[in-house]
Amino acid sequence: MSVKEIPLSRPDITDLEEQLVLRTLRSGRLSIGPMVEQFEKLVAAQSQCRYGVAVNSGTSGLQLVLQSLNIGPGDEVITTPFSFIASANCILTVGATPVFVDIDPVTLNMDPARVEAAITRRTKAIIAVETFGNPAHMDAYAQIAARHEIAMIEDCCEALGATLKGRPAGHFGRVGVFGFYPNKQITTGEGGMVVTDDSRIAEMCRSLRNQGRPLPANLGATPPLEQVVGGTPMGSWLRHERLGYNFRLSEINAALGVAQMRRLDEILQKRQDVANLYFARLAGNPHLILPTVLPGTTMSWFVFVVRLAPSYRAEERDRVISGLRRQDIGTADYFPCIHLQPFYQERFGFRPGMFPIAESVAQRTFALPFHNHLTAAEVDIVGQALDVLIGQENLTRA
Repeated sequence: MSVKEIPLSRPDITDLEEQLVLRTLRSGRLSIGPMVEQFEKLVAAQSQCRYGVAVNSGTSGLQLVLQSLNIGPGDEVITTPFSFIASANCILTVGATPVFVDIDPVTLNMDPARVEAAITRRTKAIIAVETFGNPAHMDAYAQIAARHEIAMIEDCCEALGATLKGRPAGHFGRVGVFGFYPNKQITTGEGGMVVTDDSRIAEMCRSLRNQGRPLPANLGATPPLEQVVGGTPMGSWLRHERLGYNFRLSEINAALGVAQMRRLDEILQKRQDVANLYFARLAGNPHLILPTVLPGTTMSWFVFVVRLAPSYRAEERDRVISGLRRQDIGTADYFPCIHLQPFYQERFGFRPGMFPIAESVAQRTFALPFHNHLTAAEVDIVGQALDVLIGQENLTRA
């Protein structure tokens, strides 16, 4: 079967995004300006948080959050082995040690009981990842963190728009971090956002993202332009109170984000519609396990990840992926386990079998094409290809 290419992902860009980006380009203000401030307010409001701090990536945001919490060498941070690698790399970046716990096979988020059992006197935080946009157990992690008086950091990079029992993603932890890479629900090209109700964390992240420079006396206030140089009060642009970085988000990226946030409800509905098409088309295939959305949960569809039944092996999954790609159907093996990445095995001695649920899931999962403009006909093509490829694997077994 030959089909026109069906990409794994594609951003949803309209005239509104083009207009705001062009307006920003013509404004002459390309960094540390009103678009960044507006974008921060929109994302913070969506998360029901007081503060938003725009950064150049979700990865940068996670690093700044850990630093703002004074987490470093000798400290442990609990997180999941089933995620994009940045969820753990940020812990190494600040010199702390990642402590992995196994996942719940239904939600694919960390098993709350295992999280609590992993806490030691060296544990300083939990980085709770909303895997594939699923906020399940976020309330449980927050309760565990509160009982043990440690910070919960919500890695909601994949979950903008998700809710659990009416509470939005980004509002469960002491601080949350969103990501806006082009395959996310909304995109700024590259970018991220720290959201929090904690003024100290917000203030530290603002300083750290901007070369450690001092801040205006009133957090979030924008002094008159004639009193500002590059977003810092006049006279302090070359003053640096702490080690910092250039993790700023540009006005151009922020303009794209503002336009996307104005369309957020539309974008989320489109993604839900595509997910519904997949559920309808694939529900009859007994060899596939589809995403589980628990009662009280609103999933924010970052990707649509399915997995083969437990009897299938990794090599069979890989052949299905290869078969889809040969037909120009985008797919990827979301997610390989972090602890089995070469660097983690070499540095920490992790080996297969240490987190069996995550490993079993990881060897059978794969992401299907998923974006706002995917049509019912394209979903059906993907479904037909899966039926044939899985059928071929079953014939080989016979």
